[in-house]
Amino acid sequence: MKLLRFGPRGHEKPGLLDTDSVIRDLSAHLTDLDGAHLGRDTLARLAELDPARLPAVDADTRLGPCVGRVGKFICIGLNYSDHAAETGAEVPPEPVVFAKWTSAICGPNDDVIIPRDSRKTDWEVELGVVIGKSARYVDEADAMEHVAGYCVVNDVSEREFQLERSGTWDKGKGCDTFGPLGPWLVTPDEIRDPHELDLWLEVDGHRYQDGSTRTMVYRIPFLISYLSRFMSLQPGDVISTGTPPGVGMGQTPPVYLQPGQRMRLGIEGLGEQHQHVIAEPQ
Repeated sequence: MKLLRFGPRGHEKPGLLDTDSVIRDLSAHLTDLDGAHLGRDTLARLAELDPARLPAVDADTRLGPCVGRVGKFICIGLNYSDHAAETGAEVPPEPVVFAKWTSAICGPNDDVIIPRDSRKTDWEVELGVVIGKSARYVDEADAMEHVAGYCVVNDVSEREFQLERSGTWDKGKGCDTFGPLGPWLVTPDEIRDPHELDLWLEVDGHRYQDGSTRTMVYRIPFLISYLSRFMSLQPGDVISTGTPPGVGMGQTPPVYLQPGQRMRLGIEGLGEQHQHVIAEPQ
């Protein structure tokens, strides 16, 4: 299934995308697409519904983040060998873990806001893994049982804030609108192998990122098991698994986002995002 959330910001309703790409309203069957409704039993019940009997939604309706009430937005840095090389970094001996604040989360086609005093706002297309079952000290062999689905993430990053302002990466990662999620939460039955997906990103029609999850260093079962040693993973948590090469800071010379530009990004089987870049209102 391709599950989603639609409607005005803060008032999104749950829905699904049918085989004709029509959005169908699920709000008669669940209150929201959030951690409380991402268990395998709930997903199985939704899969039994006949989409044709669900109300259709106007195609122009805004799409919200594909997961509501996210508890933790966990990110993995330098998790593609070719991306680490372009930034001049070594592949880390253990996963680099950082957080995006949940206030960064926005819809897949919402505007991305360049923060005040930013000079180096960058892009990163990433595969998002959404947790559907609590995980604590999980064995790698059992890790995929905890996955509710996958989504597209744009890990928007302010490189000066992240790398040149001292301290952790987090201050350059969690600005408002720096975490578009969606368009859909795609359940695992539709993705044969999440480690065999093409992913790409364009700015104003120029393709900068054109990679594959095949070059991921630490794969999803390992990441879930690894993270569950340091925190309990809860239903609705999102893990953003790293980006392939082609980010702005890796260009010669570096290229960063400017107001008025447009990003288009996607992952095979998971849909596309479209974002207009604007300046922070004064």
